[in-house]
Amino acid sequence: MSIQIHAMTCGWMTMSMKAMIEGGEGKLKVPVPSYLIRHPKGNVLFDTGLNKQIQTDPEARLGKIAQYYEVDYEPGQDVAAQLLDLGLEPKDITYLVNSHLHFDHAGGNDALDCCPLVVQRTEWEAANDPDIVAKVGYMPQDYDLGHDRILADGEHDLFGDGGVVCIPTPGHTPGHQSLRIRLDSGDVVLTGDACYLRRTLEEMRLPRILFDPEQMLRSLKLLKNLQDRGARIFYGHDPEFWGTLPKGADAIR
Repeated sequence: MSIQIHAMTCGWMTMSMKAMIEGGEGKLKVPVPSYLIRHPKGNVLFDTGLNKQIQTDPEARLGKIAQYYEVDYEPGQDVAAQLLDLGLEPKDITYLVNSHLHFDHAGGNDALDCCPLVVQRTEWEAANDPDIVAKVGYMPQDYDLGHDRILADGEHDLFGDGGVVCIPTPGHTPGHQSLRIRLDSGDVVLTGDACYLRRTLEEMRLPRILFDPEQMLRSLKLLKNLQDRGARIFYGHDPEFWGTLPKGADAIR
């Protein structure tokens, strides 16, 4: 069995363009992605999208930041429901990998209580520092759930064969990570929020929402280098790019 990727849309959010790219104007409706990676040795879930509570009461879940987002998130779009559509239950996931611990990337973690959480040690420590939590906008109810944890210090090869590797791409948050996947067709890099849009990478224009601009620029240069070497970059919240990907049961190989 070769490695395969399944892309899942866990809702949509409309947000200010200036929050996504320097000099942006107006608003943009963006996808909230989650990815299932099928590997011969197990299944990996990369990011879990939004919490189900947002479907019924976004203000109760998000608090004051709810005012900055218009959320389109319907029943059946949560990550657990979409895994079920693929014939999987939470117990079938070997590793849960979060790019970082923001609400639209770790919100569905509560549905995955049977597998270890893989996150950069820097990210976990930042998300448990009260000062950084307030600055970066972490919400502990999304991630402080008692999972067994694998805290990575730099690159982390999940299965020991180079097939699925966490790579540090900090800047958006202190310990953001992307995921490099070795398909038969070549490498794919799931960037999370290290690279919101295709324009982000092409123009090297940073978003307004970030922790450390110098770190994020270095991470973008790393992603550009991987792209120049032949990797396909999967941008974190680019609606045009998202429209080109097969979804759900249609695997990316």
